[in-house]
Amino acid sequence: MLKNILKASVAVLAVCGFSVAASAEKLDLNTAEGVAKVNRKFQCSLKDGKQVTYYWHGTAFGRVQGMADKVLFNVEGMNTRACTTVMDKDKGYGYRLVSRELLLYKDPKTGEYLKTWDNPYTGQNVKVLHVANDPVNSRPSFGVGRDGKVQKFNGTVLDGEMWLTSTVPLFYVNPLAGEYQKNIGGMYHATEMFNFFADEKDMLDGKKDQADVRVAWQRMSDWLPWMEMSGREGLFYVSTAGRMLRKFDDIPQGMRDEIAKNYPIYVTPPPVDDTRPNETSWTYFKRLVQPTTPARAE
Repeated sequence: MLKNILKASVAVLAVCGFSVAASAEKLDLNTAEGVAKVNRKFQCSLKDGKQVTYYWHGTAFGRVQGMADKVLFNVEGMNTRACTTVMDKDKGYGYRLVSRELLLYKDPKTGEYLKTWDNPYTGQNVKVLHVANDPVNSRPSFGVGRDGKVQKFNGTVLDGEMWLTSTVPLFYVNPLAGEYQKNIGGMYHATEMFNFFADEKDMLDGKKDQADVRVAWQRMSDWLPWMEMSGREGLFYVSTAGRMLRKFDDIPQGMRDEIAKNYPIYVTPPPVDDTRPNETSWTYFKRLVQPTTPARAE
């Protein structure tokens, strides 16, 4: 009898121990670490230094007051990234992301990567400068706010899915502007919108370092500098969709060939201790293109 009781007690303890372990493996959105890890899984992997690649594609449009919007070209993008754990004595668990990013412009009819582009607004043929930003890194991110309290998960959990939306308004001095931008204009004005979607079980499973994440990305901004629009009224906007890939080689062959030929460093992310200042399409343009002086009116 005693032997059977002991066996039953061991069985109960084993079950209880399993339940505790199983519970510990599920990320808890009521804790700072749980929020930070879920946010990290939307961005990359829970494994430090593991390469993760996002791929997306879509269409770019131009908008001018009083005219129908124009399809300007198609776009194809990728971002190769990695995360590393950051521990803070006050905030606890956090992470930092490092990445490189490409956005390539394609002829909407032929699908070829553009070298030059016929500007429908000016009638000029201009040289295309694709986006090649290295690096695009982030500051450390935690599940604790400035007030020291646990941050609420800034997303939605509904019908077994997790959605995360982020809208980033941008308004700062344009790197291409001169000293008098406050007097004559020269601020960079844009908005970026990100929408991430993933399965709730995958996102909350602490044993899985990654989830199958889908993304939609939209951007509204001033005209791109290589379009040579000379301050004309209007805006440029992009609408795309994509996903986190299982591996880098899942990028379509055409883009992989273009990367191998012209952007070989983008096969891998920067080192996780990268401290370089971030690149943008504007700083990249300024670094590669010499300014031109408009002809003076007689």
